[in-house]
Amino acid sequence: MKQLLVATGNSHKTEEIRAMLGAGWEVTDLTSHPHLPSPDETGSTFAENAAIKALSASVLLPGVLVLSDDSGLEVDVLDGEPGVHSARYSGASATDASNRRKLIKELTARISSGKQAPFTGRFRCCMVLALDGVVKGVFDGAVEGSLLREEEGVGGFGYDALFVPEGYEHSFGVLPAATKNQLSHRARALAKVIQWLEAQPT
Repeated sequence: MKQLLVATGNSHKTEEIRAMLGAGWEVTDLTSHPHLPSPDETGSTFAENAAIKALSASVLLPGVLVLSDDSGLEVDVLDGEPGVHSARYSGASATDASNRRKLIKELTARISSGKQAPFTGRFRCCMVLALDGVVKGVFDGAVEGSLLREEEGVGGFGYDALFVPEGYEHSFGVLPAATKNQLSHRARALAKVIQWLEAQPT
């Protein structure tokens, strides 16, 4: 069985990737390697932060193929925020719930100042594969949609309950996980990763 380490401690993210890769892969994450340091994500783009995480783990785990991703929500009326700060949008001790509350507050403020809903945006993901401290590939994915100002559903995580993907009437908080896995920014980036992996000699 082929092995892949996902450079994350986020079990939701690992499960999404495991489900999308399928039974031919053994997918683990940083919870299996608690000794590894957590690098500072000092990049100004998703690609830079993803590379920092992938390289940090791959240098310390020789021979292990490492996949990292950095992803977030870009809202057009907020000039691309929260962007690379999506996970910490509401501060250093941010939670998914506090981040959603801040986003709702910011969108409501824009309406008060005369901006018109619906508010468009996208989830964007950049994935990086690294092996032995070398970047092997960089892969991007995005899903366009609109933002709600009231949470809908309890599925998913992060901003899912506020994001309605283009062509659908309900948020990722309502849509089945299988639907999200087909549509999501992470799914689209991972499809490119899988295509790259399948093209490699065994």
